Amino acid sequence: MASTPSGSTPFAGTAHTPSATRRTRVHVVSDVHGNARDLARAGEGADALICLGDLVLFLDYADHSRGIFPDLFGKENADRIVELRTARRFAEAREFGARLWAGIGADRATAIETAVRKQYAELFAAFPTPTYATYGNVDMPPLWREYALPGTTVLDGQRVEIGGRVFGFVGGGLRTPMRTPYEISDEEYAAKIEAVGEVDVLCTHIPPEVPELVYDTVARRFERGSRALLDAIRRTRPRYSLFGHVHQPLVRRMRIGATECVNVGHFAGTGTPWALEW
Repeated sequence: MASTPSGSTPFAGTAHTPSATRRTRVHVVSDVHGNARDLARAGEGADALICLGDLVLFLDYADHSRGIFPDLFGKENADRIVELRTARRFAEAREFGARLWAGIGADRATAIETAVRKQYAELFAAFPTPTYATYGNVDMPPLWREYALPGTTVLDGQRVEIGGRVFGFVGGGLRTPMRTPYEISDEEYAAKIEAVGEVDVLCTHIPPEVPELVYDTVARRFERGSRALLDAIRRTRPRYSLFGHVHQPLVRRMRIGATECVNVGHFAGTGTPWALEW
């Protein structure tokens, strides 16, 4: 019998329990960033798809012509802001961006929301049934309830059973100078980790705070990982800790005690889900 995820969410669906006589396979993606074409095929051969967030493509650091920012301001300005951010000149990047946004004026929020809605309509329609999803740091959670179809269960600080294993989900990122849409305080993030409790598979957007897991070798910077997540892994010993966020990590996989920690990959670039089978 299917179970419902613990915690409350106004748009959560039901859990998926495959037949006990066969193996269960789930595919996991993160950092989709607008890749609806491959997302539509990501669930093929799996009992369920798990998405760890960052559906929106605001600015493609590999191709500066793609995303909301260049659509609004052009590739040349996108080149410049990537240059400033990569050099960690965040104050200059904010000032440069502020000048560009000033040209849009009061319509800034409307322009962003319109562009995000266009992407969400395409991406949520591409999710297979069933899909279990949580937010990334560039996502806009209030909009998800409008686009999540009945086969998509959205979880944040909640758990669900899939094929006899308990999966916990914690979305979003921690606060950074980048000021992306869904960054929260360390305390709020830790509370969601605590709410999930002991699970077999701990699914988050950001990694635990381990230097090898948070360093991006192309951006040449340390992204923010979670100390609360690292502490929970050591304390509760899940079988797996799955995450994304760091597109080109120094290390994609490592063990922390009994837990296999896996960066499931930059789906926007690879178009290939990570598979877990038991």
